[in-house]
Amino acid sequence: MASIFCSVPQAPPVAVFKLTADFRADSDARKVNLGVGAYRTDDSQPWVLPVVKKVEQMIANDNSLNHEYLPILGLPEFRSSASRIALGDDSPAFKEDRVGGVQSLGGTGALRIGAEFLRRWYNGNNNTATPIYISSPSWENHNAVFMDAGFKDIRAYRYWDAAKRGLDLEGFLQDLENAPEFSIFLLHACAHNPTGTDPTPDEWRKIADVMKRRSLFPFFDSAYQGFASGSLDKDAWAVRFFVSQGFELFCAQSFSKNFGLYNERVGNLTVVGKDGDNVARVLSQMEKIVRTTWSNPPSQGARIVATTLNTPELFDEWRDNVKTMAERVLLMRAELKSRLEALKTPGTWNHIVNQIGMFSYTGLNPKQVEYLIKEKHIYLMASGRINMCGLTTKNIDYVAQSIYEASTKIQ
Repeated sequence: MASIFCSVPQAPPVAVFKLTADFRADSDARKVNLGVGAYRTDDSQPWVLPVVKKVEQMIANDNSLNHEYLPILGLPEFRSSASRIALGDDSPAFKEDRVGGVQSLGGTGALRIGAEFLRRWYNGNNNTATPIYISSPSWENHNAVFMDAGFKDIRAYRYWDAAKRGLDLEGFLQDLENAPEFSIFLLHACAHNPTGTDPTPDEWRKIADVMKRRSLFPFFDSAYQGFASGSLDKDAWAVRFFVSQGFELFCAQSFSKNFGLYNERVGNLTVVGKDGDNVARVLSQMEKIVRTTWSNPPSQGARIVATTLNTPELFDEWRDNVKTMAERVLLMRAELKSRLEALKTPGTWNHIVNQIGMFSYTGLNPKQVEYLIKEKHIYLMASGRINMCGLTTKNIDYVAQSIYEASTKIQ
C-alpha cells in the first residue's frame, strides 16, 4: 500500500541555510562564509554579549522565578520596554496611551501575527484582496509570510537601483503614488535586508508624505535597531517620524541581532493606533490569533531583554555591546572598500560604505558569485549579498583579491 504522503513534493531548501551547509561540508582551508545571517567576531565565532551572560546568571540565581505560563500576549515588562525602544520615551503615542505590544517568536512571529490580523480585520473583514507591497528586493521570508497569511495580491515596489547601486527613490515614490488606497507597505526600519541601503531622513519624509496622502498603511520590520549604526535613536528614526506624523502602524521587532539571542526567538509587535480604545480592540483580536498559533510565548529571552532594558546600568552596558558589533561591521566596510580600490577593481565601490548594517549588496552578478564559490571557496548569496560580519582581519585580503579576480575575469 502506497504512503498517504506519496504525492507530497520535495520542497526546495532555504537558500541561506543550504549555503551554510555547503560551507561546512567544504574542506578547503581558504573557505569563507559571507552568507551567514548572524554576527561573527573577528575570529569568525558567534558572540554572546557580556551583558546577556550577566543577566542570564541573574535569572538563574533568582529563586522567585518559575516556569508558569506567561500571559498570551507575553511578558508585560518586555512588551512595554520593547515598544519604548522602538518609539522612544517621548513618543506622543505613549503620552496619549495608544501603544500596545505583542510578544512574538522572533521578528518573523511578529510579522506573521501582524499579517494574520491585517488579513482578518484591516480594510474590511477577511480581506485577502488588499494589496501588500514588498520592496524589490527584500528578505525572502517577507513574501512567504504574507502569502501564508492568506493575502492574494502581493506586489513589489521599486527599491534598489542596480545601475547606481543605491536607492531608487523615484521608482519607490511612483509605486506609492500608483498603489490603491489602503494598500499595505512593508518597510524596513533600518539596515535594509538585503541591500543595506536606507532612505535618508529627507527621503523618508517624502515617502511619508505620499503614504499619508494616499492612505497607505506602514508595516515596519525593525530587525537591526542599534546594530545598524550603533545608535538606537538613529536606527529608529523612520518609525518615530511616521508616528509623529499621525500614522497608525505596526512595527515588527526582533532582538536576535542586537541582543545576539538568535535561538531564543525574542520578538515584539508594536501597535500604534489613533486612541487607546482602538489599540485595546486590536490586541483582543491578536490575543485570539496567538492562542491558536503558539498559545503562550517562552519566557527566557523576554526576561533577558526586559531586565536589561529596565535596569539603567545594564541598559548602558547593552548599548556599549551593540556599539561594539556595529563598529566592527563599519570597520569591515571601510577596509573592504579600501582594498578593492587599491587593487583597482572594476567599477565603483562607494556603495560598500554608503550602505549600513550587516548586509551589503555588492553588485556582483550570479556568474561572478559562482566563480567565488567554486574557485575561491567564498560562499555568498547568488544575488551578490554578503554579510559583512563574515569578513575578518585574517580573510579580508583574500576576499578582496578574489572579488578583484571575479570582477576582471567574468563580466
